[in-house]
Amino acid sequence: MSVRHFLTLTDLSSEELKQLLHRAIELKRMHKAGESYLPLQQKVLAMVFEKSSTRTRVSFETGMAQFGGHALFLSPRDTQLGRGEPIEDSARVLSSMVDGIMVRTFEHEKIETFAAYSSVPVINGLTDDVHPCQLLADMQTWLEHRGDIAGKTVTWVGDGNNMCHSYMHAARLLDFKLHIACPEAYQPQAAFIDETRDHIEILHDPVEACRDADLIVTDVWASMGQEDEQRKREADFAPYQVNDALLQVAKPDALFMHCLPAHRGEEVSAGVIDGPQSVVWDEAENRLHAQKALLEFLLVQ
Repeated sequence: MSVRHFLTLTDLSSEELKQLLHRAIELKRMHKAGESYLPLQQKVLAMVFEKSSTRTRVSFETGMAQFGGHALFLSPRDTQLGRGEPIEDSARVLSSMVDGIMVRTFEHEKIETFAAYSSVPVINGLTDDVHPCQLLADMQTWLEHRGDIAGKTVTWVGDGNNMCHSYMHAARLLDFKLHIACPEAYQPQAAFIDETRDHIEILHDPVEACRDADLIVTDVWASMGQEDEQRKREADFAPYQVNDALLQVAKPDALFMHCLPAHRGEEVSAGVIDGPQSVVWDEAENRLHAQKALLEFLLVQ
C-alpha cells in the first residue's frame, strides 16, 4: 500500500476532507468528555522545524500525547539537516525510525523532496506556498458554528500568501466562493489561480470584496522571512485592514478568522478580533482537534 502524505489540502478528496472535519468535531467532543482514546500508542511523530511556531508545535505535540504516542521536536540546531545533510538522506533515515514526520519549512520543494524519500507519512506544518493544517482548523470552526460551507462567500483580505493559497484549495474542495481582496502586486501565484479559477474572484477593493460575505479572513502583512519588507507592506496594505467598516458590509452574522499571531492595529483592528463575530480562539484550539483527526487518518491502519 502506498504511503499517504498531506502536503497540500488537495491530497485529500472532497469527501475525505468532509469526513476528516466531522471526525475532528467528534474527537473534540470525546476529549471534552474525558473519554480515553489511545490509537497511537508506541507511535512516534518527528517534528522538523526550520520555521519557528507556537500553535503548530503545541498542537501536534499535545495531539500525539493525547493519543498515547510521542512527538520529537527537531530544530535545525538538533539535526544534520540543519548542517547540510541532503534532504533525501535525512528523509530516509528519519522515516526508518519513526511512524510519521511533520515538516515546517520555507520552500515547498523541500517538503516534496522529503516526502518522495520518506517511507512514512509526511505532514506539511507550513511552507511558503501553503498552510493546509490551518485550513483544517478553519473549516472545522466554520462547520461547528455555521454548518456546511458549500455555496457560502468567504473573503480573504490581504496578501495572496500561503494561507490564501490554501483557502483557494478549500474553496474548490468544499465548493464555496472565495473573494480575494489584495493589492495588485500581492496577488496569489498564477499556478494556484489556474487550479481554482472557477471558485475565486480577485478584487482590489476590499469593501466590494467583503460585501455580503459570510466569513472574512486575514493574516499578517509581513510573514516570517519578510521582515525587511515591513514598512513597504504596511503602506501597501493600509487600505486592507479588517475593521468595523469592512465587517459592516458583510452579512450581519459574518464570522471573522485569523490564523494568528495577530497584530492589532495593522491587518485587523482590536474591535474586530476581540469582538463578538471573531472565532479566532476556537479556530486556534481546533488546530489540536483537526490535526488529531489527520494523525488518525494517516497513522492508524
